[in-house]
Amino acid sequence: MMMDLVGRYREMKKRGEKVTALTAYDYPTARLLDESGIDVILVGDSLGMVVLGYEDTTLVTLEEMLHHTRAVARGVKSALVVGDMPIHTFETPEQAVATAKQFIDAGAQAVKLEGGVSHAAHIEAITDAGIPHMAHIGMLPQHVREQGGYKVKGKTQSEAEALIADAKAVEKAGAFSVVLEIVVPEIAKQITNAIGIPTIGIGSGEQCDGQILVTHDLIGLFPWFTPKFVSPEARVADEIRKAARAFIERTRASGLSKRSGG
Repeated sequence: MMMDLVGRYREMKKRGEKVTALTAYDYPTARLLDESGIDVILVGDSLGMVVLGYEDTTLVTLEEMLHHTRAVARGVKSALVVGDMPIHTFETPEQAVATAKQFIDAGAQAVKLEGGVSHAAHIEAITDAGIPHMAHIGMLPQHVREQGGYKVKGKTQSEAEALIADAKAVEKAGAFSVVLEIVVPEIAKQITNAIGIPTIGIGSGEQCDGQILVTHDLIGLFPWFTPKFVSPEARVADEIRKAARAFIERTRASGLSKRSGG
């Protein structure tokens, strides 16, 4: 599967076929996305923020990620399910492989970890083990605390050069694609042109080979915070509130009706 996947995604890039990716953390969402024809479903560690209510992704555990990966896998027939390896679960190449295998056992078909040049050996170990890998460079949410927030990457020449080096390193290590998170669009374009695997952007402009979003952001299910680069396609939170209020009013009205009729 590993070589087939790498080859397939390289061919998609050559054909100019955009890769579409969204997150899911449960069975119904995964099934709906799969039925919609999405290419990739990422069980992201964003789970911690939009589902579990953590401050950031650094608090998500491997056990939580595996639990939700199993749920997602049960709802998918066609899309590629990618498991997001949480912080502190890939400290060494050996640990990275062990963690990746747990995601595969949970139903994922590929894994993702954050890091470029610094984690090339980890990625190579994973791909050598026959497990497809989606890379992730640019803004790294697992390092948000040490980086002082969610900041755009690639603003300086040194940052841009480092990002291009990261992209080339993960490609050489065997990744079948690479997520570019909050990268200056012009630099994202340069990266896209510099490598043979697809770049999948999030907040990095339209010149990437594909796009990924957190589904909760796309459908307006997490109204307390929406990234600046997201234009929600729906307002699901509003619909939930509307339905709940209608239920509350109907139930209370029913009680009043019974009392007045008694």
